[in-house]
Amino acid sequence: MKVLLCWLVLLVSLPTFAQRTFTNPIKASGPDPWVYRHDGCYYYMNTTGRNLTLWRTRNVADLATAEQKVVFTPPPNTAYSRDLWAPEIHRIGGKWYIYFAADSVNNQTHRIWVVENASADPFAGEWVLKGKLADPGDHWAIDLTVLEHRGKLYAAWSGWAGAKNGQQDIYIAQLKNPWTMQGDRVRISQPELPWERHGHTSDGAQMNGEPPVVLVNEGPEFLQNGNKTFIVYSANACWLDYCMGLLEHTGGSLLDPKNWRKHPQPVFTQNPENSVWAPGHGGFFTASDGRTPWMIYHANPTETDGCGNRRAPHIQPFSWNPDGSPNFGKPVPKTAMAVPE
Repeated sequence: MKVLLCWLVLLVSLPTFAQRTFTNPIKASGPDPWVYRHDGCYYYMNTTGRNLTLWRTRNVADLATAEQKVVFTPPPNTAYSRDLWAPEIHRIGGKWYIYFAADSVNNQTHRIWVVENASADPFAGEWVLKGKLADPGDHWAIDLTVLEHRGKLYAAWSGWAGAKNGQQDIYIAQLKNPWTMQGDRVRISQPELPWERHGHTSDGAQMNGEPPVVLVNEGPEFLQNGNKTFIVYSANACWLDYCMGLLEHTGGSLLDPKNWRKHPQPVFTQNPENSVWAPGHGGFFTASDGRTPWMIYHANPTETDGCGNRRAPHIQPFSWNPDGSPNFGKPVPKTAMAVPE
């Protein structure tokens, strides 16, 4: 039914021969955007803070008017009732899964949680909580994503080394199944280069218990090009000059930190002349032509908008460098562009 729905929209729009366009942002608000393309449909999610909302559209540029449904609302007074962040929908082994970070009181207790839906249509059926997806040490964790690679399932996310805030690193682990970790986590990135160490907190945040500086690597997303595997991540505090960095897998086990190379400079930064500030939490998809790669990311319209709901989803095509690495260019102007057909 979902496939017929998406292609029905296409058939209705066929008489319009003029090239369709869109202008960023594609939705007025949408922190931590995620797109997953399946059977002619784009499924989209973003942080709402209170529930898991799913959008569906044939063309991601039409997101502002897309069908939407709240598919899961956590019960009150649980370990996953509050601050639901960065949800991602994936289809694994013929079932749908949504990964999200949530806590019980405040940011100090964030962990990753997983819900499952066995229906072929994620807008139908029942979303069932499978439980908490945690490393053996049960550390603080957000922004988890997954990758099926050479017959194995992996997860990457942002976490603390210990029990206190102050630095977020990128970790990876193999999964036994979509909701259970196999073995311990491995750290493959930390904010060590000068351009990813901007994290001074405000006086107000410090009064609320935050440390004077929070160094950030977060929002990891896998990106593959042929036999090359990358992780694009977000660096710096989201209330400052948020940007994207790149990890490149150099061969061998994904679980060996020595097999990941960090590119020395950021690969996507804010563009004040185009009024695109603090771009981050990028995701990737291929247009329906099967060839053109696109990125989705959130950004602020002004320099002082911080980490709130002013962050809105933007999309733009990108290309590949001769060495196979991604070339994202700069955030494009807020002018009309051809839709990703």
